[in-house]
Amino acid sequence: MLRLKILLPLFTLLFSLQLFSQNETGSIAGTFIDSTTKEPIPLATIIIEGTTTGAQTDFNGRYEIKNLKAGSYNVVISVVGYTRVTVSNVKVEAGKVTAVSMQLKPSTAELKEVEISATRITNTESAVLMEMKRIDQVVSGISAQQIGRSLDRDAGQVVRRIPGVLVTDNFINIRGLNQRYNNVMLHDAFAPSMEADIKSFSFDIIPSSQIDRILIFKSPTAENPGEWAGGLVKIYTRAVPDSNFTEATFTTSYRMGSAMENFELFDNGPLAWTGINNNYHTLPKDFPNDLRKLDGDELEAAGKALRNNWTTKKMTAMPDFRFSLIKGTRIKKEKVLIGNVTALNYSNTWSIFDVERSDFNAFDEVANSSSVIYTFNDRQNNRNFRTGIIHNWAFNFNNNKSIIEFKNLFNFNYFSQYIFRTGRDFEFSYNPNNHSFDHVYRGIYSGQIVGKHELTPNKSQIDWVVGYGRSYRNQPDYKRYRSDLDDDNGNTTLYIPVGQAATYFMGRFYSEMKENIGTGSVNYTYNLNSKRLAKGPTLKVGGFWEYKDRSFVARNIGYVRSSTLSDDRLQELLTNGIEFIFRDENISNTNGMRIDEQTNPNDSYEASNNLLAGYVSFNLPISSLLTFKAGVRAENNIQTLTSRTTTGDPVNVNNPILSVLPSASLTFNISENMLVKSAYGQTINRPEFRELAPFGFYDFSFNFTNRGNPNLQTPLLHNFDVRWEYYPSVTEIISVAFFYKHFINPIEVTFIPGAGTGGAKNFTYNNAQTAINQGVEVEFKKYFNGMFASGFLNKLGVGINGSLINSVVELGDDVAIGQSNVRPLQGQAPYLLNAGVYFNNLEKDFQLNIQHNVIGRRILIIGFEGYPDIYEMPRHVLDISFSKRIYKNMMLNGGISDILNMPMLLLQDGNQDGIFDRVNDQIIQTFRPGPIVSLGFRWML
Repeated sequence: MLRLKILLPLFTLLFSLQLFSQNETGSIAGTFIDSTTKEPIPLATIIIEGTTTGAQTDFNGRYEIKNLKAGSYNVVISVVGYTRVTVSNVKVEAGKVTAVSMQLKPSTAELKEVEISATRITNTESAVLMEMKRIDQVVSGISAQQIGRSLDRDAGQVVRRIPGVLVTDNFINIRGLNQRYNNVMLHDAFAPSMEADIKSFSFDIIPSSQIDRILIFKSPTAENPGEWAGGLVKIYTRAVPDSNFTEATFTTSYRMGSAMENFELFDNGPLAWTGINNNYHTLPKDFPNDLRKLDGDELEAAGKALRNNWTTKKMTAMPDFRFSLIKGTRIKKEKVLIGNVTALNYSNTWSIFDVERSDFNAFDEVANSSSVIYTFNDRQNNRNFRTGIIHNWAFNFNNNKSIIEFKNLFNFNYFSQYIFRTGRDFEFSYNPNNHSFDHVYRGIYSGQIVGKHELTPNKSQIDWVVGYGRSYRNQPDYKRYRSDLDDDNGNTTLYIPVGQAATYFMGRFYSEMKENIGTGSVNYTYNLNSKRLAKGPTLKVGGFWEYKDRSFVARNIGYVRSSTLSDDRLQELLTNGIEFIFRDENISNTNGMRIDEQTNPNDSYEASNNLLAGYVSFNLPISSLLTFKAGVRAENNIQTLTSRTTTGDPVNVNNPILSVLPSASLTFNISENMLVKSAYGQTINRPEFRELAPFGFYDFSFNFTNRGNPNLQTPLLHNFDVRWEYYPSVTEIISVAFFYKHFINPIEVTFIPGAGTGGAKNFTYNNAQTAINQGVEVEFKKYFNGMFASGFLNKLGVGINGSLINSVVELGDDVAIGQSNVRPLQGQAPYLLNAGVYFNNLEKDFQLNIQHNVIGRRILIIGFEGYPDIYEMPRHVLDISFSKRIYKNMMLNGGISDILNMPMLLLQDGNQDGIFDRVNDQIIQTFRPGPIVSLGFRWML
């Protein structure tokens, strides 16, 4: 009922703006063709002079501008490479179609102004569809124009609307394959990672407003890097603006259940609000490298050198705040067009989640139930500050004959999380009153210089990229402590370990990761015998180089009872609170609490990866209907890592591997608008540094430890794809794709038998024997303009895409010890569905969009014998967004995201009957994130 009370007034308000504005109208329609070749001209822009009303030609050169009031208009026709034309006094009559068709002439030398200003449009819905149609591989994509219809705030939210894609914690899953099986490039250079434990680019660092387009390559080609399995993501940010502009956006969001609620915040330093770490929480510069080598006064001094900041302060969580300022500059010189886009983005967000957690012993068939290990109630207080800068330059010489771009992305992020845990631990018989203080600083710089040059007109061209990326992830002073709650009197008693430190009971964890990437590539394309590059057989050769290095250092520091601690003193320490216990007078080697080192030799590592690749590919149009493409790519990769085992023995990884990766595709053009693509290719999936490193990271939330495996091998994949594509117009698509992937030695997370310390479960990475991933993807996008008598219905459009996916992995007897040998791939969802309804009234400058997303049940945490896999259950997400021009240079936008507010639910099929019952099966975790109501203004100056 509450949802209806929210939705009905919203619909009433929004649609009332549209229902009483129908008039007697006519239209202008026609076809444009090339005056020389007599071929249709797609993507020509037709605008009613002095307005924003217009249309674009489709693949057949056809267009129609509808709903024009009777009268005379001047019609402006423009398209890159052709002379701009203005047709004056075009008369429109009510109920009739006025024809405006012509042959357009290619631009000539004397039209200097036209040549200088010509730039290729890449960020519209039609431009991305044209690019998808032109590319020989199976490709999915999304444009800036489509992104503008949603409330999506960053690239992570954007890509989940692409067929076959889901995003978890800002990391991408493509065709059911989790983040480790996918790769990300920024402007054709690999993106650096800001994560120590996950092989992926964090998509939340790029604001959606700065994205030009995103393309996901799902079938291999020799031109693209060969290291991926699910898909290769290419992100392009804005470069050359259409005109000079300044744009400011302010958005505020109210998350129900978080905003204006009580919030607990711990001390986070003076510069945290910028996202930049000023070393407020890091270890002092003169802090000893190993506390185990100290005693006496030196050890006590080290214990007193750290901040006593183990408490929180209460405040009120405010609504989220986001701000962006974008400046676009376009400068025309005699022979060059210069473009610049500079953007500053800032966000400050809050969230409070009440998370219920449980764990269970093996199912008892006699009792028909599973006994409970623990039930915890976690109150998460999350705060996130982000500052981002994009600074892009482009230089277009001689009307696209030579283009050089310089692109820069900076991002600084600070995330803090305080967790207050209560409940009952049945295994150790205590009522927890536990606390976790975590904060992570992340930063990234990614810069590329990109060039594209026409060497011989319509015959040969060269393009190249030189790039550098740097990222860091600092987790300074991640603190945890345990205290026990007495049910009888409500008092709490601290838990201080005895003998040796246990940092998850009372301790501090410090880690720092730094990563550098240098990259370069060059591609040469030669048209063998045709005057037009796009029509004849082409030969393409190129090379690629990337060097990446990473350093990771971690410290585990805990606290234990002093060896001669008296009973009275112990009682005083345990019962006077956490702030009291860390006073200087209580840090003592004899009669207090002593600092201790738990850092192991395997807690740090150094790693590098040196990749040198070359390729050759050949594209052969066999006929006007059939095109064959084949190529081979050779990648010579040297991966190194140095670390130590827990006992101090050296760990040296040195993996030089030469991979020869063939690929081929066949495209059958059934008609101008319909084609079938089939493709085969081999790819590889190298181990990530973190997967090789023997370092073990403890997860406070789920009570398990992940460890690396230095003996991992590089998996090989065979990829098969077939896709039927139909483009009814330049903004519409219907496609059906089938894919099949065969893995050799895939890398999967596996369970290590034997309980870890404190009941924690241990996991590692291993090569399975083989795996299969197969499925079907469907995409449908249709706009109804001209199909109905109703003006309202003609302004509607729908978009639906979905995937059905099946996977099976065989671990092998050596790996599957105490766990299922045959199961789905971890993270693979059996289905994905995105659907949207779009309403667009050009005359009123009003848009309304309703979008729905759901992801099928998938394994989140691997189980073992007697302990079934933990699944993330399906969750339907419904968003409504709108935008309305309220003044000539001001837009109002807003909406409600996650209206249904379904629970985030992790479920375990304890009795293993194959039925995941939300009532009777074991709930491992559940919480509701809360709907978000957003309202924003955009000023265009």
